[in-house]
Amino acid sequence: MDGKLGWFDSDAFYEVLDAERQARRLTWKQVAGESGVSASTLTRMAQGRRPDIDGLAALAAWSGLSADDFVRSESDRPQAEPLAQIATHLRSDKNLTPEAATALNEVIKATYARLRAQD
Repeated sequence: MDGKLGWFDSDAFYEVLDAERQARRLTWKQVAGESGVSASTLTRMAQGRRPDIDGLAALAAWSGLSADDFVRSESDRPQAEPLAQIATHLRSDKNLTPEAATALNEVIKATYARLRAQD
């Protein structure tokens, strides 16, 4: 990506932030109020633009997300497969019973298998 060693995946950050917003049943206006970022920052992010560093820090603090999880590089260190990471998060979700986590995991695995790019 333009010769940089690493970059911030703002699209992925926004998607996960949106999932957090939905889980808390909040509007984007409420997210702006609770996090201290402007509504225009959230609108720009929805349009694919990156937040400034202070906005990113505020949103990470509000959501409990780690900005480090969204730093990408061509030489990323090996990580667990996405499905394994998802399963881990589902099983640690205090809002889900073990049965519900298993059911969601099965749906995600089936959907992933159907939609993943073929090698």
